[in-house]
Amino acid sequence: MTNQASQKPAISPLVIGERTGSISTAEIISVLKGELTALHIKQAFSAEVAEEITANFVGSPGLKERKDGVPGQYVGASHYRKDAATYFAEAETARPYVDALFSNLVDPVRGLFNALKRELHDQGIELRLARSAQGQANICRALSWSGSGTFSLEPHDDVAQVACAGNDYEICAVAKNTVAALNFYPSMPEEGGNLRLWSHKPTVADRKSQGVETTGYPYSAAYLDAVPRRDFQLKAGDIALIDGGFVHGVTGQSGDGKRRVLLNSFFGFARPDLVLWWT
Repeated sequence: MTNQASQKPAISPLVIGERTGSISTAEIISVLKGELTALHIKQAFSAEVAEEITANFVGSPGLKERKDGVPGQYVGASHYRKDAATYFAEAETARPYVDALFSNLVDPVRGLFNALKRELHDQGIELRLARSAQGQANICRALSWSGSGTFSLEPHDDVAQVACAGNDYEICAVAKNTVAALNFYPSMPEEGGNLRLWSHKPTVADRKSQGVETTGYPYSAAYLDAVPRRDFQLKAGDIALIDGGFVHGVTGQSGDGKRRVLLNSFFGFARPDLVLWWT
């Protein structure tokens, strides 16, 4: 434990965009290229759509408890700590449940995906869902974190789990570039549940020192103690897009009856002419 606290994390500045309105493809590409660390768009999709998605999540027959050491409930599939065959098989099984989250609604995640696909195509870059012989990724997954205490989701980075996903995944190539994490928020509690972002982008050596080399989860409070951080106070209808290589987590939330529900996807450059998208 002494070693974990004594390795001082390097500080990397955060470049943040925050505004109200709809998200633009130019902003998304800025995060993908590492020009922006994080983007918070307030009131990015309608309250009516947000409420409907939340109700569909809570009532979904595909709603499950996570059993991978990260407390929470989900609809969809996660590549975290799974080989490609297992993940893609789960993605195929979960697809009807993911589609049902949007029932007869205009799907804001697919809308963003399609707009970005058109924009990148004009630049000679293909955007597609990650795939294998077993199937292909879903457009998103729905999550509700349930950790208790200081964090409902402990501090972590998203690169380790991509870099160490295994040779049977095509997504591993993305770890050399920016792994972007995209979150839509259909429901938020009155207090807490903030997205917290630290000014630290861990290296392989940093992860080894913290014992999180293959997962990027969780970083200790002692390790992050002196690192500057930024909290994003989110509301239903917001979108957050971050460089998932920076350590981030979710602060504890107070029980007012409302759940914190998000729709999450990952994406990034696997090659200069290919962006992959997965969950």
